[in-house]
Amino acid sequence: RMLQVKLIVTGDDFGYCPRRNQGIVDCFLAGAISNVSLLVNGSAAADAAKLARRYNIPIGLHANLSEGSPVCEVLKTNSSLLNQDGFFHGKMGFRTALSKGLLNMSEVKQELKAQVELFHELTGHLPPHMDGHQHVHVLPEVRHVFAEVLEEYGIKYTRVPIEPGLHNCDWIPPSLMDFYLGVEADSFNTVDVFTKHGIRWPDIYIGLSTMGRNMSVSSICSAIDAAILELTAKVPQSRTVTIELMVHPGYPSVPPVGGCGEGPDDFSQSWERLHELQTLIKPELQSHYKSRNIQLCSFKDL
Repeated sequence: RMLQVKLIVTGDDFGYCPRRNQGIVDCFLAGAISNVSLLVNGSAAADAAKLARRYNIPIGLHANLSEGSPVCEVLKTNSSLLNQDGFFHGKMGFRTALSKGLLNMSEVKQELKAQVELFHELTGHLPPHMDGHQHVHVLPEVRHVFAEVLEEYGIKYTRVPIEPGLHNCDWIPPSLMDFYLGVEADSFNTVDVFTKHGIRWPDIYIGLSTMGRNMSVSSICSAIDAAILELTAKVPQSRTVTIELMVHPGYPSVPPVGGCGEGPDDFSQSWERLHELQTLIKPELQSHYKSRNIQLCSFKDL
C-alpha cells in the first residue's frame, strides 16, 4: 500500500505588507501553498485577515518577538523586549539579550498572549497552529513560556525546525549555516518541553535549505524525498507521513510600505520572494506531488 503523505505548505509573514499578502494569496489560489502564518504586528495584518476570510485560507499565528513593535499596550514603552529605539531587539539582538539574561519572561508571556488575542480579534477564531518568527519560539526560556501559552489557549500545533539532511547542504553560506545549526540545536532541546505540554508538530520540517535563492523545484523535491526515505527507514510501518514546508512567497516590498513598525527588511525587498512564488506555482512541482501521493493540507486536516 502506497505511503500517504500530507504536506502543509505554509506561507510565512502574512500581513507583512500588501504586496506580500497579494503574493501569498496568488500562491494559495494557484494551489501552491495550503496554509499561512500571520504576523499580527505586520503593517498589513488586518488586510491579511480579511483576505484569509474571503478566500478561505487556513491561517495560524506567526508569533513575533524580534521584529518591529509589540502589540501589547503596556509593553510599547519601557519593556525588556525593546531596544533603545523602542523596537524589538531584532533577530540576533533578541538572542544576544536573551543570552545575557536581559529579557523578562513574564513580558514575553504577556506579549505572546496579546498576539493570540489580537489574532482572535482579527480572524474571529483562535489559531490552530502557532510558530515563531525567526524561530524565537524554540529559544531557551522562551520555549517554556511559548508552550504554556499554547496549552492555555488549547493551540495544538507548532513547528519544530529540525530539518533532515541540513548538514549536507553545502550551498548554504557558513554564516547562515551557523544560524541554522543554532536553530536546530535549540529545536532538539525544545522537543521535551513541547511534548510535556501536549503540543504536536508534523513528522518532518523542511524550509531552511530551500529558502529564497536556494529554492528550486529540484531542491524541494529532493528535500521531501530524502526526508521521507529517512523517516520510513526509522519507522518502517508508517502509513501516513506529515510534512511542513516553510515558504516565503510574495511580491517584493517597496519601502516605506511594509514591515512591523520599522519598515520592510532587506529579504522582503529582494527578488527572492518573487523567486519563491514563481517556483512554488510551477506545474512540475504539482506533478511531483501527485506522483508521490502527496496531498496538500493544513494543520486542521492532520
